Amino acid sequence: MPPVLFDPDHRLWLLRGPTTAYAIRLADDDTVRHVHWGATLTLTEAVKVAERISPAASSFEAVAAVDELAVEGGARFGPPSLLVRFADGTRGVQWRYAGHDVDGGHLRIRLHDRHYPLRLTLHYRVCADSDVIERWTTVENHDDRTPITVLRCDSAAWAAPHRTDYRVSHLVGGWNSEFQLRRTDVAVAETVFTSRRGVTSHHANPRLAVDDGTAGEEHGEVWSTALAWSGSWRITLHRDPVGRTTWTGGFGHEGLTWSLAPGEALDTPVFAGLYTAGGFGAASRAWHGYVRRHVLSHPNETRPVLYNSWEATGFDVDEVGQIALAARAASLGVELFVMDDGWFGARTGDHVGLGDWVPNPVRFPNGLRPLAAEVRRLGMRFGLWVEPEMVNPDSDLYRAHPDWVLHMTNRDRTELRNQLVLNLGRPDTAEWTHAWLDRLVAAHDIDFLKWDANRPFTEAGWPGHGDPDRLWIEHTRAVYRIMDRLRADHPGLRIEACAGGGGRADLGILARTDQVWTSDNTDPVDRIDIQHGFSQLYPAQVMGAWVTDSPNAATARETPLRFRFHVAMAGVLGIGGDLAAWTDDELKEAVELIAAYKRIRPVVQHGTAYRLRGDGTLTAVQYAHGDEHVVLAWCPTRPYGHATAPLRLTAVRPEVVYRDTDTGATYAGAVLLGSGLPLDLPSGDHASTLVHLRPVG
Repeated sequence: MPPVLFDPDHRLWLLRGPTTAYAIRLADDDTVRHVHWGATLTLTEAVKVAERISPAASSFEAVAAVDELAVEGGARFGPPSLLVRFADGTRGVQWRYAGHDVDGGHLRIRLHDRHYPLRLTLHYRVCADSDVIERWTTVENHDDRTPITVLRCDSAAWAAPHRTDYRVSHLVGGWNSEFQLRRTDVAVAETVFTSRRGVTSHHANPRLAVDDGTAGEEHGEVWSTALAWSGSWRITLHRDPVGRTTWTGGFGHEGLTWSLAPGEALDTPVFAGLYTAGGFGAASRAWHGYVRRHVLSHPNETRPVLYNSWEATGFDVDEVGQIALAARAASLGVELFVMDDGWFGARTGDHVGLGDWVPNPVRFPNGLRPLAAEVRRLGMRFGLWVEPEMVNPDSDLYRAHPDWVLHMTNRDRTELRNQLVLNLGRPDTAEWTHAWLDRLVAAHDIDFLKWDANRPFTEAGWPGHGDPDRLWIEHTRAVYRIMDRLRADHPGLRIEACAGGGGRADLGILARTDQVWTSDNTDPVDRIDIQHGFSQLYPAQVMGAWVTDSPNAATARETPLRFRFHVAMAGVLGIGGDLAAWTDDELKEAVELIAAYKRIRPVVQHGTAYRLRGDGTLTAVQYAHGDEHVVLAWCPTRPYGHATAPLRLTAVRPEVVYRDTDTGATYAGAVLLGSGLPLDLPSGDHASTLVHLRPVG
């Protein structure tokens, strides 16, 4: 059966995934209305779904149905998805249906304003192997003389079906505390989730899930959405007094306006949605599968174990010191050596040199090629830290091009971390940025870039430009184009997205990078919660996780090396400590733990994840890949006399007997499901374990 069906008599479309359905219809006034989002339906069944009529309908509440993309106009009083103003001052829209077409799983519904040259295309796309629905819009000005002012242009609006109550799950945080999961009742109000910072942000992630307040990890209906955009964004959740719950989202934030020039079309980013009936765990697993199959460029690759020099050296890098670190890293089994900040220009601290992307001639008298060659001789790939979007005022670049940064006339230029933001919306700035990156990668055969961005936008102006707020869109699009060009011209290049840690993690950046630096906070106790929130949407194979020194640089907490490794093994393992200060015993243990990670890595990075919770403070993640299972369990603290109970697993087959590859112990699958897996946890706080199970025979 085709993924998109149309009933012309009822003017209704039905989009079908493997287990879900989404239905919309044209109202009498040609407005596209929401019908159904949930369990699978036939076209005949979808036609019979009644349009919800508000019990509070009155002269103060005239519009009862839910629009697929709400506009200003008529008796609509909720948050609009599209706001425009025409040259004569008229606001609002009245649609006329102009047809539709279907290309496989891609539905386009075309709408024209009845009196003005505004055209809109609603895009819907479904894939045969996923219940995720991709939605976005195209807005066009078909006047050849007069611009149209766009005050808001969202990608999509979503609606939850009627339930007695609603709860929203979202991610909050800050620098060093990203991806903190919060679940709260949906207020009878408009609740805005946003970033006004020019990047996705540490403080909120453009991912929302709504349920009826009863869903758990493995049960209950969940409606979740994620915006594929790496700049400023806004999602507005609305619950009205009679229980309708909707949300709308897209790029930009309140207060911005964009001019749609004559003949111009503007495409919004994808705002994807997913319904699941199996709780938050099923939702996460469905998103992970979607990211692997439809977002990532190299989903089948196994991410290497990396070493990063930052915590060992800070800005004090030179050829001799980096080669010594590389030798130690290689002896541990590291596969990718990444030199962090400090290798270029006059960069002796965060106050100088940013933007001057040539190797420091004193620290690297022969350039970077000798270091890169030695790293490869040691059997590792070579990577570099870069921060292409930023500049220090104390730099040759800024002295030559002070106009290239975001700034406003007659306003101070706010420095954060002693740096300013380059306006990559400018074609000349963007082309210069691509050119030096291209030369750098080509000259040194660089395998990996850690692409950082260590501050948000301020004074986000573009003097002399006729539509200055477009920089909020064009800067991010330029980042995408530069990354896309680099990857096309250098097929072996892999990129890690970083913004002072997890400040730029979203489906948009993951379409052109391979992993995300989850947080600058590498404290393993804090990382358990950070990684738990991250896993709500993103799979383990994109989650960068380092083992660093104890006491931790951010929290001063002391933890055992084994515990640090076991937490980091839940993602893409990296080493970030000062290896010159590690004891022989620590180095020996690290060799063994890295080797263990390599054995389980295919299951962790390519398997299906199940978040588990034991008694007390015990948490765990189980990864299943075929009939192979990996369990990583952590218990940060335990009261006196507390013995951890066996951990009940999921996804194992009850009729199969499994063997622990380390101890040789065997367990019946039925016992693992019912009674649980006994955990050999060391005594005391910061206890952890790794269990690798394979079928017997």
